[in-house]
Parts: sequence; structure tokens; C-alpha cells
Amino acid sequence: MATLQPRTPSIAKNGHVTNRVLIYLDNGVMIRKEGDQSTRIEFRRRDVRWRPASGAYIAENISDHPIRILEIDLKGPPAGPAPVSKLDPVAVDGRHYKVELENEQVRVLRIHYDAHEKGQTHEHILNRVVVYLNDQPGAKADDVRMAGAAKHAEENASGQPADRIAVELK
Repeated sequence: MATLQPRTPSIAKNGHVTNRVLIYLDNGVMIRKEGDQSTRIEFRRRDVRWRPASGAYIAENISDHPIRILEIDLKGPPAGPAPVSKLDPVAVDGRHYKVELENEQVRVLRIHYDAHEKGQTHEHILNRVVVYLNDQPGAKADDVRMAGAAKHAEENASGQPADRIAVELK
């Protein structure tokens, strides 16, 4: 978890040698400088972005409040082709599971259940990082957990919507 304070440049002298998935936990604006290039980056809470490995840079939060970014560093290429299940959550429960981003290293799913909604039985084959975007039974907003293979049907037993982001690691 990276927290960038307002108007305090964060200098990454060596850059990042790994590709990353970024999940923004706050609204904000930052400037990223790489060499002579300067890029303004605006984001909203719940945005997901892919950031390839890069050289040295400076990031500065130009918002008037701290911003938190969950950075998931991918340590290497995938071991091989990702396994496939006939019970893939996107295929069998597309109402609740949407692909936000996919490449050779990750598949990022956006998950939404309305209050008291139950989903279809599905199967997760890949390990994944799960970010809870709001308070839910058994988890608080911004909790981050690792999850492994599972076959189940989910149910949101609460009276509030349940939103998560799952980053499947290929």
C-alpha cells in the first residue's frame, strides 16, 4: 500500500523492475515525471490501472489530501497458459463478475452483488488478491486478502451492496 502525501514528491530512483496492477483507494490527481516527460494522472476511488515496469521517476500527489494506492507487483512472467474452468465466474455468473483488465500476467475482475443477492456456483482456479471496496459481512472497506482455489456460490447476506476487485495471478 502506497500512501502519497499532498505536495510531497516520491522519488523512485531505480524505478520498478516489475509490472504492477494499481488499485486507487482514494480520488486524486498526481503528476508522474520520467526524464523530460511529465504526465498528469487523474483517478477515482476504485479505478484499476496497469503499469508496466519502468525506469526512474518522480510521483507527486497534487491533491489536497493523502491518496492511497494498492500496488500489486508481479514478480515474474506467468508459469504457462492459465488454466480454464467450465465454471469460470465470468462465464457462469456474468451478472456479478466483469473483466476489468486482462493480459498475460493477470485478470482483474470487478465483482458486485446487490443487497441479499445470491450468485451462481462458480470456480476460482487461480490465486488472487481481493480488495473489499465497502463494508461487507466479514470484511471492512479497503481490506486486502489473498484467496486460493475455490468452488462455491456467493451470497450477499447484508442489506447493502457488496463490491470487490479480484486480481487473479496467472
